[in-house]
Amino acid sequence: MNSFKSNLAINGGTPIRTKPWLDNFTTGEEEKKAVCRALDSGYLSLFEGSYSPDPPFSFYGGPEVQSLERMWCDYYGCAHAVSMNSATSGLYAAIGALGLGYGDEVIVSPYTMTACALAPLIYGAIPVFADVELESGCIAPESVEKLITPRTKAILVVHQFGIPADMDRILGLANKHNLKIIEDCAQAHGAMYKGRYVGTMGDIGIFSMNVNKTIQSGEGCVCVTADPDLRYRLALIRNHGEAVVGPAKYDNITNIAGFNYRLTEIQAALAQEQLKKLNDLNAQRIELVNCLTEGLKGIDFLVAPRGRAECRSTYYIYPLRFLPDAAGQGRDQFAKAVAAEGVFFAKGYSRPLYLQPVYQNKHLFKNGYPFSAKENQGCYMNYSPGTCIVAERLHFHEMLINEHVRYPHTKADIKDIIDAVKKVAETI
Repeated sequence: MNSFKSNLAINGGTPIRTKPWLDNFTTGEEEKKAVCRALDSGYLSLFEGSYSPDPPFSFYGGPEVQSLERMWCDYYGCAHAVSMNSATSGLYAAIGALGLGYGDEVIVSPYTMTACALAPLIYGAIPVFADVELESGCIAPESVEKLITPRTKAILVVHQFGIPADMDRILGLANKHNLKIIEDCAQAHGAMYKGRYVGTMGDIGIFSMNVNKTIQSGEGCVCVTADPDLRYRLALIRNHGEAVVGPAKYDNITNIAGFNYRLTEIQAALAQEQLKKLNDLNAQRIELVNCLTEGLKGIDFLVAPRGRAECRSTYYIYPLRFLPDAAGQGRDQFAKAVAAEGVFFAKGYSRPLYLQPVYQNKHLFKNGYPFSAKENQGCYMNYSPGTCIVAERLHFHEMLINEHVRYPHTKADIKDIIDAVKKVAETI
């Protein structure tokens, strides 16, 4: 850091910002009233894991859960919505509902939350890691195409950072090779690809309502699908389907080991109010992202996110690429100096998932299952370092993440980010 000027905070100068950054609290009086409505009903959950429960209990849950699912369909223009208690549950249920399992390969991103790759393993299928696009962090269609084999049954697409993936090319590959598509939209509420909402183009879309997401119910998820059978299978897996398929005379029982993935009435009531706020919250995020991008123009060693042409990105966070060669120094030095100015960038985002012990050791369950299962011998299991060079480049060298492009921050807060970055950049 010796090349930095003495006025930098890291060298004892005055920092750009000293006031704390605000948490993303999006709940208010509307959510309080909704929660009280659910409380006053006396029924905090009305799910029952049976084919024909006595009213007011239902296999499909109570009025708040069902109202949320209808609202979700109305917003996204989809035929069916099935709520879950988390997006992790939603991912697991999606793999199960599609009938995937031993002997199958599912192409996934390495540069995302761990449950995306773990979901296939839960049912015995093998995750195959495709590299990501340098500009977006989304799964790269050209990498996907090279990995398709006769065992490939599905592609799990993540709309990374709220930037829609290249769905034209991905859907083209799916159609050509008869593959299923799962869309992970955890970070992409309200994002659109060429006029269509993400989550509505594949077989199943999954939206997270975790506390950190644009809208939230503490924990929670909504899955969407156009297929009535997939809707029923998702509901069976959500709610003890093994006890339901018999009296329902439902014959396709593969993977219908029902769990308890049910959302409560309180969470569903809260989520309805959050969904009403989504457009405003997204508009504010997009405004702040545009403000930050404009303010960082002209810094030749930083690459701001560009989104994708003809698409609306809704930016869960702000992904900023740092180019070490152009800067003449490493990312860690730069991030440390900016942090001293009171502005914080996380480094790397997500360590490529195949570097986790479960893949390096090819061991999840007892006796090395599902990797060691006879049905999986011959599956593609390349988890060595260097498997996805772009994902590794982003994580270990280039990616910087800022999470403050969200309510309740304003353009004044974004100016602090710009001023801090420019102050450090001017000394490089």
